[in-house]
Amino acid sequence: MLYQDTVESEVLVHKPSFIAWVFAVVLAAFLLFNLTGTTIGELMRPVIGDPLESGLCGRFAIAFVIAVVFCFNLVLIGFVPLKVQIGIVWFELLVLFLAFFETFDLSLPFIWKNLPFLIAQGVATTLYVSAISVVFASLIGIVAAVAKLSSNGFTYGIASFYTSFFRGLPLLMQIYLIYLGLPQLGIVIDAVPSGILALSLCVGAYMTEIFRAGIQSIDRGQWEASRSLGFGFGLTMRKIIMPQAFPVIIPPIGNTFIGMLKDSSLVSVLGVWELTFLGRTLGQATFNNMEMLIAVAIIYWILSICLELIQSRIERYYARSKVR
Repeated sequence: MLYQDTVESEVLVHKPSFIAWVFAVVLAAFLLFNLTGTTIGELMRPVIGDPLESGLCGRFAIAFVIAVVFCFNLVLIGFVPLKVQIGIVWFELLVLFLAFFETFDLSLPFIWKNLPFLIAQGVATTLYVSAISVVFASLIGIVAAVAKLSSNGFTYGIASFYTSFFRGLPLLMQIYLIYLGLPQLGIVIDAVPSGILALSLCVGAYMTEIFRAGIQSIDRGQWEASRSLGFGFGLTMRKIIMPQAFPVIIPPIGNTFIGMLKDSSLVSVLGVWELTFLGRTLGQATFNNMEMLIAVAIIYWILSICLELIQSRIERYYARSKVR
């Protein structure tokens, strides 16, 4: 297994051969794009002259300058500590990200005008649907995982059929089956409960395998020791098995939660007023689709970052507990 302190990144970035390869790759990549008519071409006007008339020489000059700046930046970053490197790279990518969206000539006043409503209504609904779905999916996952670890063929058959079925169907199909299909059987469920039910069943199937793998990672001797002490199944799971399994299952569970947050956008097809639905509706009304889509995308990104930070803190907590 590789750890951050075992990979000598500065050895690579200071090797002339490595820099030469990086320079060649970046140069070839940017030669494929004609950037003479962009903002970069305008900035290069003192060097290449009129960007629209410079032709192939202008394209090569722009690609050459970009490759030189990229390699120079790569070498300089290698001299600073790891955390500073990460901060610099994030800052540079964020600047490029904002510069890219600046080319769309977005209406910032329109974004700021609708942002409070997006947050108050869209974010609240998205978090509400996701949070309730996470709780139900976790409960389903634990129960189904225990059933799949059972020696009883009936319970194992039900659990394995459940995981196979709900992992085998697209989530959007499950949403439609619950919201549009069940009414034909006389079972009518509103949009929000239908979305929560579909998310819970679908994600619960994936959670089942995560919990199963985590429980199976605990040595069998732990079960035998608990039985010799007279512990029942519930007490053994709660006090011995699950606390040891948490460090194993938390990373994949955290990734599943983040995925669920984004998958909750699919309930927008039912007319639920969550982020994606509101962004599409507000944008279509005034033909400012790009403004709303970008705003919604950034909000999803921020929410995902918050969940990643929470996940990392939980992982560090259980890592310290394991060391003790």
